[in-house]
Amino acid sequence: MIEVPYETILQKIQEQQGISREELEERIKEKLDQLSGLISKEGAAHIIANELGVKVIEVPPRGKLSIKDLLPGMRAVELLGKVSRVFEQRTFNKDGKEGKVANFILNDGTGTTRVVLWNKQADHLNQLHEGTVVLIKGATVRDNNGRAEVHLSDSSTLTINPLNVNPDDIIQKPKRKHLGELTPGEEQVEVLGTIVQVFSPRFFDKCPQCGKRVRADAKGAVCDVHGPITPNTSYVLNLYLDDGTANMQVVLWQNQVQKLLGKTHEEILAYKEAPHEFEAVKTDLLGTIIKLVGKAQHNTMFDRTEFVANLVFPNVSPKEELALIEAEQERSASNEAGPQEKPSGLDQEAANEAEVENPENIEAEQINTAKDTSADAPSPTTQQEEDEEAFEEDLLSLEDLEDLD
Repeated sequence: MIEVPYETILQKIQEQQGISREELEERIKEKLDQLSGLISKEGAAHIIANELGVKVIEVPPRGKLSIKDLLPGMRAVELLGKVSRVFEQRTFNKDGKEGKVANFILNDGTGTTRVVLWNKQADHLNQLHEGTVVLIKGATVRDNNGRAEVHLSDSSTLTINPLNVNPDDIIQKPKRKHLGELTPGEEQVEVLGTIVQVFSPRFFDKCPQCGKRVRADAKGAVCDVHGPITPNTSYVLNLYLDDGTANMQVVLWQNQVQKLLGKTHEEILAYKEAPHEFEAVKTDLLGTIIKLVGKAQHNTMFDRTEFVANLVFPNVSPKEELALIEAEQERSASNEAGPQEKPSGLDQEAANEAEVENPENIEAEQINTAKDTSADAPSPTTQQEEDEEAFEEDLLSLEDLEDLD
C-alpha cells in the first residue's frame, strides 16, 4: 500500500486549492473531532483532499520516476540519478545466516534519497563514487522516519554509468524563490537574503562510522548501531534570513557552517571551549547578503516554515543578481505580451541589426529562514538531506539537539 506523508498531502492541497495552512489544519482538526478519533491525522487529511477534489496519489507513468515523487509502498521503481555520497558496507546475521548491506545517497535534481543495497547488490559499492551516474530498476520504496528510502533486492538491477546518458543533464538548476513563497516540502530551491540574526553554534557528538548521534553512559560514548566508540564532534548553526517578503530560520550543518564562516573544522571547534569569541563572528555576519540552496520544511512546534541549507554561497555578486532579475522580468513581460506579429521588409532588417544580448543567467542554489523576534534561541526543526551534508541532516534534527545546551 502506498503511503502519503501528512506534509505531502497538505502541500498538494495548498498547491491545488490555494488554502492557507492555518485554514487547512483547522479543517483537519474539525474532521478529527467529528469522527471522534476514529481516524488518524493523515486519514483526516485524505478526506479533506477528497472533498476538495484534490488527487493526492497520482498513478505514475511507466518509466523513470523523479525522487520528489517517491512514496513509501511503491514497487518496481525506476530511477536515474547521480551518487552524492557512499557509505561503508556492513555485514549482519539474521536467523543464523550472514548478509551484507550498503547504502549511498542519490540525487536526480528534484531531491535526494538513500538507496539501500542488500546482499549481492552490495557488491556494486566498490564501483560507486561521488558523481557516478546510476540507473535503478525494480526497486521498492520504504518509509524511514518519514523519508522515502529506495531498497534494491536480488531481483532489482543497478546499471552504473548507463549509455546515452549525459551526466550534466541529470542535476537541474534549483528554482529561485522568495522566502514568502516557500511551502514545506519544497526541495532544490534557491533563495537570496540578508542575515538579520545569528546564534552561537551548537556542538554534539556523532558516530564516526554511521554519522548518527551518540549517547553517553558510564563507559563513555555509545552508538546504537556500532556500540562503544570514540565519537567525532560536529555542530549546527542557526540564523535568520530576510529578503523583504518574509524572514525565516535557516539551519546550517557542519560543512555549510565552514563555507559560511570561511573557517576550518578545527577553528570552529575552538568556539566550543571559548564561546565568547564567537560574538565577533555574529556581528560580522549581520547585514551580509547570502545565497542558499536547500529545502523548506514545517516546524510543528512553532507552526512555521523553516529552511535547511544544503549549499551556501557567501560571496554574492550584485551584478549577476541584477542580471538574473532583469532576465526574469523580461521573460515575464514577454509571456504577458503574448506572440507578436512578425515584422517585414525594412522593419525586419532593422530588427536584425538591433539584436540585443540577453543578460547571462547565473547558476542557482537555495536559502530559507524563519525569524521569531521574540525568541532568544533557535527552535527545534523537523528532520532533514542533499549531498554529503544532507545525509547528516537525515540522521539528526534540531529536535535531537535541543538538550545539548
